[in-house]
Amino acid sequence: MEFLVNIEINWPPDGDPKLKEELFAAELVRGQELSREGKQRRLWRVPGRWANWVLWDVKDATELHAGISSLPLYPWMDVTVHPLAEHVNDPRALGIVIQGEEA
Repeated sequence: MEFLVNIEINWPPDGDPKLKEELFAAELVRGQELSREGKQRRLWRVPGRWANWVLWDVKDATELHAGISSLPLYPWMDVTVHPLAEHVNDPRALGIVIQGEEA
């Protein structure tokens, strides 16, 4: 099941800079693990904000929660989840090749 997830990090202004550095390094590693497992399919950052959008592909909402909560910065995240369903007019489902993309 696919979910489009918006994550915004709310690090406290007076937060420990050393802890922030350590958590960011661990976040990078964990995020790459989730991508290699096929759970995080796409990732976009939001320019000018400490935020991103992630396309997750997991079995269900329970697996999604487990993945998100396994991220080291989870305690400082505001997370909004949008479950996705297939659309009958989806270009990929119809076999339409979008200009500039591979078939």
